[in-house]
Amino acid sequence: MTENNDKPVRAILRMRVREGCEAQFESAWREAAAEISRVPGNLRQELSRDTDQTRDFIITSEWTDQGALDLFGRSAARDRLTSALRDLRESADRSTLEVLHVVDAQAPRIRVVVKVVVPDGKEESYERAYRKVAERMRGTPGHTREELLREVGTKNYHLFAEWESEAAFNAWADDPAHMEQTAPLLPYLLESFERTTFEIVARPEDMLPEVEAAAAKPVAAAKPAPAANPKPSAIAMPEPRATLEVKVPDLPPLTSIAGSSDASAAEFDTDVLVVGAGPAGLTLAIELARRGVRCRLVEKRAEPSSQADKAIGIQCRTMEIWENIGVVGEAMDAGSWLHGQTVFVNGRQTHQVDWDLPEVPYAHLGLPQYDTERILTGCFERHGGRVERGVELLGFTQDSSGVTARLSGGGQTSQLRARYLVGCDGAHSTVRQAIGATFEGGMGMFPQLFMLGDVDLDWTMPEGHLLRFIHVEDEEMKGMLVCVPLRGPGRFRVATLAPPRLMAEIGTGPIPPGFSQEYTPPTLADIQTVLDELAPAGTTASNLRWSSIFRIKHGIVDRYRDGRVFLAGDAAHLHPPAGGQGMNTGIQDSWNLGWKLASAVKGTAAANLLDSYQAERRPAGKSIVDRAVRVAFTDEMDMEDEKLQFLTDMQMTLTYAGSPLVGEVVEDSAGFDGGPAPGDRAPDAEHLRRFGVSHPVRLFELTRGTAHTLLAYVDTSTKEHEVIGFEKLAAKVRSQGAGLVNVFVIAHPDAAVPPQLDLPVLRDTADAFRAAYGIRGGSAYLVRPDGHVGFRCAPVSAAAIDEHLFKLFTI
Repeated sequence: MTENNDKPVRAILRMRVREGCEAQFESAWREAAAEISRVPGNLRQELSRDTDQTRDFIITSEWTDQGALDLFGRSAARDRLTSALRDLRESADRSTLEVLHVVDAQAPRIRVVVKVVVPDGKEESYERAYRKVAERMRGTPGHTREELLREVGTKNYHLFAEWESEAAFNAWADDPAHMEQTAPLLPYLLESFERTTFEIVARPEDMLPEVEAAAAKPVAAAKPAPAANPKPSAIAMPEPRATLEVKVPDLPPLTSIAGSSDASAAEFDTDVLVVGAGPAGLTLAIELARRGVRCRLVEKRAEPSSQADKAIGIQCRTMEIWENIGVVGEAMDAGSWLHGQTVFVNGRQTHQVDWDLPEVPYAHLGLPQYDTERILTGCFERHGGRVERGVELLGFTQDSSGVTARLSGGGQTSQLRARYLVGCDGAHSTVRQAIGATFEGGMGMFPQLFMLGDVDLDWTMPEGHLLRFIHVEDEEMKGMLVCVPLRGPGRFRVATLAPPRLMAEIGTGPIPPGFSQEYTPPTLADIQTVLDELAPAGTTASNLRWSSIFRIKHGIVDRYRDGRVFLAGDAAHLHPPAGGQGMNTGIQDSWNLGWKLASAVKGTAAANLLDSYQAERRPAGKSIVDRAVRVAFTDEMDMEDEKLQFLTDMQMTLTYAGSPLVGEVVEDSAGFDGGPAPGDRAPDAEHLRRFGVSHPVRLFELTRGTAHTLLAYVDTSTKEHEVIGFEKLAAKVRSQGAGLVNVFVIAHPDAAVPPQLDLPVLRDTADAFRAAYGIRGGSAYLVRPDGHVGFRCAPVSAAAIDEHLFKLFTI
């Protein structure tokens, strides 16, 4: 063969694996392939198996040229990366092939339609931004035609982008340079857009001639009265411009993901198998253990994290969850408080928000993820659990009664039978791949190269504040830097988009959606380069303790559940690090799922209870992903009410409104003056008084634990016989709720409450409960174990409460 360094080459290695070592071989290949994928010149790798000779595996790797393959073959890394495979094989045969010609399959053209709702008064700036992007898209390979239209009499714009093929669009989308091209439109696209992809199957040329882009001129938008069915009117058909999303291939399926299953098995090794011992997996395991549910928690990492990690911010809502499970004190002792946020745009301070809000029980805490995992691991162990480290999920099957999983650990494979399986196994989730869940499109789908580092900063900035530095040119964000204070004087975590040098070196090539890829850590000089561009003049970084650089493709899976298998945490959604949402959202996934799964295992769950996990968490997750992307890639605070923005960012305003699991019954003459609606977070209330207790009681002390909490409020208008009737109501509720509903009476200071009432009574001495819950008169709230309002009624209605409990429990 004549060497030709300009042509790609493929190396093909056929191996016969030792009998019984097939699963170990697949696992070892995945680890080796992950490292080889970072080697310069490597294009792709593939593992396949002979369907007739099931011990015969074929490894295919493609390289940019022979030189790249030779360089890798001579490196010390080659032996290190392939030694694990060598020990598991009986024989091997290798070939290297030069790719002479490639004929791509004839693919149809596609048209991507994106609908954008532009805010009032922003129409002209939006159209101007569109034309700027269209000019930049001129000459983009594969991009053939484009139009911008607006629905007559509305603010709804439609972008029609045509591409030669889906592959051409994907190649453009995977190139980070596209963000520079589309930057002027980013603020509008992050705010609101919908997309649809069409395959062009026919085009009668005599009826629809091609439009010459160069000849098109902008025309003013007509503004007649809105029509009943408005039709798009042309704004411009300029030089090419691309839209933002199209179907992107999912991660390739594992070569062998199926295990053996015995649908008739009557015994289970455990009730729930949780895969992944990060914050989401640990939280779920704790919730199951608190309720006496058998749980196996496996983690393929042999050792727990012992150094810095990406996640560092603990949101106010997470702190409330940690109070409930009993670890908030440990977290406060190990972390440092974040007092507020200061934003600078082009060197000028535009916002400064202090986060000292008395109505929020806990502030925003800075805590490295390794400390989070350490604290949660200790909690799980106190409940009798144990993290099984060095154990990897190889595959599983499920049937109507349970899941059969294959595990690898300690050089051996084993089989485990569980009622349910939950994948908390991160961005590269084996569980997600196995059930075929895919990431949906969106602006956040595009890969970005992020750089993180823990450094000392020599500057004069507000202490204890999270700092954002934005650089804007010609209405476009050109740079972003976030600095989060850590424990220790002058210590900060910096997060930013990678500088151009690193972007050019490693920020190219396709990556699948919902994927993150680590690279060689950046240096102190790389971090200083960004500080020189964005931080105040004279800022100097020193003492680099940890750094990371990675590409990520944000997104959310199309479903959170498949039969008896669930996804939570990064396995279900990925976020940009600057938004500070990913880990906290994963914890809330598990907080929502834990009590429902425990009820199902114990046989007390209503038929559709588990369906509510996806119904509640996926819309919440999508909203959080979208917002995290907006926060990370826009140059301004996106809410006029800065207090509301903080509460939203802290997930304190998260609601499950519209869930089939929440509801209310309110008579016209009663009702509520605001207060938390069904699905909203149930707020705390202080200064409650209980007879025999000398100190005030918080509402969170009543709702803490693993049960639902029914709060019946009585005021001076409530008759004594009605209060006595609560005893009968409480008895029925406890019975119907399988002993998982606690009942309390919250009384106005002057309400008549019989002293012999066989229910716990707390006086609302400071009117805090009535005010926080918007109560007018006699009423009831049912607070779920996850701290959200499940139901409310006014006045108290035993029949309405009884009907709602049918949604929760099997009667």
